[in-house]
Amino acid sequence: MQQSIRYLTTGDGARLAWASMGAGQPLVKAANWLSHLEYDLESPIWRHWSRFFGGHFRFVRYDERGCGMTGGDPRGLHLEHWLGDLEAVVDAAGIDRPFALLGISQGAAACVAYAAKHPQRVSRLVLYGAYARGPYERGDEESARLYHAIADIARVGWANENPVFRQLFTSRFIPEATEAQVQWFNELARTTTTAEAAGALLDARGHINVVSLLQRITVPTLVLHARQDGVVPLEEGRLLAAGIAGSRFVELESRNHVLLEHEPAWERFCAEVLQFLGEGFGDSDARLSALTARERAIVAGLVAGRTNAQIAASLFISDKTVRNALTRIFEKLGVRSRTQAMALLRDSDLPR
Repeated sequence: MQQSIRYLTTGDGARLAWASMGAGQPLVKAANWLSHLEYDLESPIWRHWSRFFGGHFRFVRYDERGCGMTGGDPRGLHLEHWLGDLEAVVDAAGIDRPFALLGISQGAAACVAYAAKHPQRVSRLVLYGAYARGPYERGDEESARLYHAIADIARVGWANENPVFRQLFTSRFIPEATEAQVQWFNELARTTTTAEAAGALLDARGHINVVSLLQRITVPTLVLHARQDGVVPLEEGRLLAAGIAGSRFVELESRNHVLLEHEPAWERFCAEVLQFLGEGFGDSDARLSALTARERAIVAGLVAGRTNAQIAASLFISDKTVRNALTRIFEKLGVRSRTQAMALLRDSDLPR
């Protein structure tokens, strides 16, 4: 997927690398831990994220201070700077209408601050694996000590050729990854930031606290969290959802902090996000009227989560017939994938 990478200079003199890809309604992702605008498109850890969002939206993202193509001195690691960086990227992207805002992990802090300050500019807010308070702010001394030890380890061994130090981070972020994915993540950690920056970034995240801003969020908000996330406890996601009036909370069945493409939780994430953001699908019931009775039966099986083989068996037809029918159905519904169709039809009046 093609992207355009540019640089901007913030008000305090920091240089940020940002990128734009795809078309359609704008969606801006606040910076999160260990990103690299170029490598993310190749990495089996992040490429499906970029492909998904870039395939459905005008997807704007950036590397934070001290990371990826932004690199440089990791100074200005406070909420006011993170908010200012997000504001600068939105302005540089020339977005002139309300847009969706995506906050992953610590990126939620900048998103919450932005939505509280600029409610008229944000159409919808999506927060995944996110938190409103860092490990030093949760009132848990044991967890705070462990987190501080991890930051110290990063300062000592991040750049070491032996990946054992970085493996500590990988095992927490993607415990269900394949060996190839683990190697990719380890290499990404080494190339995207320095030992000094990694330690400083981790410490800065530990002190995040935007709990007082949650009550000021007035835009529709979707909060998603992996049930067994080993980096950000599920309770922190619940706290976010409880603090934002009217927000919707979705628990995903996964142990990974970064959802991997092969797991069912990723499919669920995509469907929930598309349904929430709408993507301009319009009235699904009107589109269903264009389907034949057989096509509606196939769609009912699709929405129920059945495989092609299961749908075929229930209708006494072949797998090939189901595949061919789905191609026609997607064309009639104006969608391009199974995930889009499920998001469009989730709330339709279909027999299950």
